[in-house]
Amino acid sequence: MEHQKPIAGEGKGKRSVFGSILVGLFGALGVVYLVNPTAGILELIPDNLPILGNLDEAAAMMLVISCLAYFGVDLGGLFGRKSKKDDIIDVEVEDK
Repeated sequence: MEHQKPIAGEGKGKRSVFGSILVGLFGALGVVYLVNPTAGILELIPDNLPILGNLDEAAAMMLVISCLAYFGVDLGGLFGRKSKKDDIIDVEVEDK
């Protein structure tokens, strides 16, 4: 029997509960770091360092966006990016 590739999007509903909880916790950690209730006391990289100071906030934001994408929230539409469904190109081939 031949090995068949899964259809895209077929395995989306088959995520483990532990994986979803772990991704949710990482997303919550990123949001807490961005909100920073300690008013700057808990900082991995101090913000007063030029250029490097905001890298930790950028990493936390990327973590939050990735976690939202895991749960199906696509923020790309806010910035004018087309959804992947529109990227299909239909080509007709004529036999000669």
